[in-house]
Amino acid sequence: MRSSFFGNLDPQQAQGSFALQNTKMLRVRLPQEVLARQGSMVAFQGQMTFDYEGSGGVSKLFKKVMTGEGVPLMRVKGEGMLYLADNADDIHLFYLENEGLTVNGRNLLAFEPQLTWDINRVQGAGVAAGGLFNTTVTGTGWVAVTAHGSPVMLDAGQAPTFADGQSAVCWSAGLHVGVNRTFKAGALIGRGSGEAMQLAFQGQGFVLVQASEGPPIPSAS
Repeated sequence: MRSSFFGNLDPQQAQGSFALQNTKMLRVRLPQEVLARQGSMVAFQGQMTFDYEGSGGVSKLFKKVMTGEGVPLMRVKGEGMLYLADNADDIHLFYLENEGLTVNGRNLLAFEPQLTWDINRVQGAGVAAGGLFNTTVTGTGWVAVTAHGSPVMLDAGQAPTFADGQSAVCWSAGLHVGVNRTFKAGALIGRGSGEAMQLAFQGQGFVLVQASEGPPIPSAS
């Protein structure tokens, strides 16, 4: 896998269809097709069409309906230069080389069409535990992910590694991922830490963690 995080890829000198226009905008060179988050196009030069991209089968559609996971995708075809962004979040590039990357669905911005994707459940987390289903992209090609604020890259092979489920942007698909529960009786009387459950990572690989737990959820009125 290649990325600026590993020191083996300079985004400004990246070869191929994906490159960073700046830290918050992705530049994609067509005529190669690209799959991107719906609504992420901010500009383009040339001739392009934007089509809804389905789930890719009944199994994926069922997973999306049941879990809420999975990025809403569009397929962009044509020729020219396409510019993508998402809420001015920072963008980071990964080039997969016949390997996999697991991404929090809301952090997946775009990827090349030859890559395959599926929705996977974190072990130990049932359907009722929202946010613990993630999208795994596999194959050879470019993937662009977003992060709110400057992220940190953690080496799960160096020590037991844990992250908030909403803060974990992406991680090596080969890692064993489970749920770490730290519930204490004090939480029943309002003395909880607010961090009762985290994702636990084991094995050789990395975890990219953003400086945010995501946008606040509006309270019911």
